[in-house]
Amino acid sequence: MTGGEGMARMRVLQAVVLVIFGVIALRLAYIQLFDRRYVELAKANALRHVVEYPTRGEVFDRNGEFLVQSRECYDLMVVYSEIDKAGFDTTRLCSVLGLPREKLERELAAARRWPRAARLVMNFIPKEDKLRFDEGNFRGFYTVYRTVRQYPRKVGGNLLGYVGEVNADMIRRNPSYKPGDYVGMSGVESAYEPLLRGRKGVRIQEVDTHGAIKGSYMNGMYDTLPESGKYLVSTIDARLQLFAEELMAGKVGAAVAIEPSTGEILMMVSSPTYDPDQMVGRERSKHYAEMVRNKRRPMFNRAVRAKYPPGSTFKLVQGLIGLQEGVLKPSDRHICNQGYSAGRLKMRCHAHPSPLDLRFAVSTSCNAYFCYVFRDILDNPKYGSVKEGFDVWRKYVESFGFGRKLGSDFLGEGNGYVPDRAYYDRVYRGSWNSLTVLSLSIGQGELGCTPLQMANLAAIIANRGYYYIPHIVKKIEGQDSIDRRFYERHYTMVEPKYFEPIVEGMWRGVHVDGTSRMARLDGWDVCGKTGTAQNPHGRDHSTFLSFAPKDNPKIAISVYVENGGFGATTALPIASLLEEYYLTDTVKRPQLVEYIKNMKIYYPAYDR
Repeated sequence: MTGGEGMARMRVLQAVVLVIFGVIALRLAYIQLFDRRYVELAKANALRHVVEYPTRGEVFDRNGEFLVQSRECYDLMVVYSEIDKAGFDTTRLCSVLGLPREKLERELAAARRWPRAARLVMNFIPKEDKLRFDEGNFRGFYTVYRTVRQYPRKVGGNLLGYVGEVNADMIRRNPSYKPGDYVGMSGVESAYEPLLRGRKGVRIQEVDTHGAIKGSYMNGMYDTLPESGKYLVSTIDARLQLFAEELMAGKVGAAVAIEPSTGEILMMVSSPTYDPDQMVGRERSKHYAEMVRNKRRPMFNRAVRAKYPPGSTFKLVQGLIGLQEGVLKPSDRHICNQGYSAGRLKMRCHAHPSPLDLRFAVSTSCNAYFCYVFRDILDNPKYGSVKEGFDVWRKYVESFGFGRKLGSDFLGEGNGYVPDRAYYDRVYRGSWNSLTVLSLSIGQGELGCTPLQMANLAAIIANRGYYYIPHIVKKIEGQDSIDRRFYERHYTMVEPKYFEPIVEGMWRGVHVDGTSRMARLDGWDVCGKTGTAQNPHGRDHSTFLSFAPKDNPKIAISVYVENGGFGATTALPIASLLEEYYLTDTVKRPQLVEYIKNMKIYYPAYDR
């Protein structure tokens, strides 16, 4: 390259740089001298940014009935620097809004520290009070529209959850939230929060030096409209939910019903529960504190989180595993002399004919029969040791959804508990056998199952070997379908053909000679299994699982009542009444309804 060419390129580069700086200078001059938008924006200290909260999405039951609605209310805000100090009538404002004077003075003192920032003074102001406030012309004060929840049926406190104000930790984890925002704290409100909450908007108002609103800034050019939350159609049958809560009132436990063909949860009750309206309004903190102090823990969702011993209902799983493993045939007969004996070990059983086959063992809930089956599974010679047999047994149990989360749309769903080999190695220092863990054969020992898992077991047997993940939402506004995982079948490790003798035993238990005869409904082939779970802290727990009808079932249900005694005493009649109501739309046993409602159960663990 010659020296002349280099000089020419240098001059071109200098010219380009000068042009760029010239453009920038002209743009700055235009902004400062001609473009009024930036002059107006510079008046930000005379603008008020008012958050516009969206209407929270409402929740319907499966039949279109409201479970959760949103109603209009307002927040009272104050900007301390805009208050007319000379003309402000404290008494009149307190009278108009029913606002305690001490609270107003406390909030004004706090607002004085940041005089140009808006501060919340009072929330949950009804529309009528807001209209009276508007007539008062209280300079420096203004209202912000928002909605709060109301519950027409007053059911499903633990199921639906509640809405509360975000705290500092929530804001730190999710910067999109701001102080004053409300968020779902539990239940459906929490699980579907992103869809229900919608999107906030902002209205920018021009305010003069006296705090009076002059109008919308630049005709609303910079305003953003709120976007309402999506409505949800739940899988719940509101009438069935209400009836279940009435039957479970005064008891501690849970009841869950599932539609086997879809996995849709028809009813979910955790008892005791609470009126969800108690978690709305200015008394919410008071009610919350009362429930926290309540030893029966009404805010604890036992249906998805409690770990209960399943008792005799778990014998169904043992029978299915035995059939699949080839150590059991439906015709196999075992002797029961009011229990099972091996050396010094004795597993008691109630009186019934003996010997008996699998169907009759299911029907009569024989302890001894399933002790034999369980030991045959673990002691199977094709496995190198009892411990290897136990590992195989545990895999089968997990395939039924026990010992792990089912993956439902409840964020607080529990795992339950199924002990593993390592647990017993620690407890017994490696020296244990099938007799050591024999209590597992009848659903006792270390086993812990959630009522949701037990209802899912009823659905699995109803479907002859598979289930859909239980879920609480059926439809979401604007979406063609819900999460794909709720449409997928999940199969157990047991083939469908092995379910038939178990189903027949459950049917026989209701209709012929078993422990579930009170569950019989005229015209319906009900299948059921009672369970009595031993309780070292008082009266035994009562449990029952069932489905109906036997073929093409419409409902699968599990009821668990702590300290309820025999399965046929408490849990069975509750489940039977719920099945009757769902299948026939009526109840023809009013005396049984009254008996259950008036039943008194003593709970030493809670009522001391």
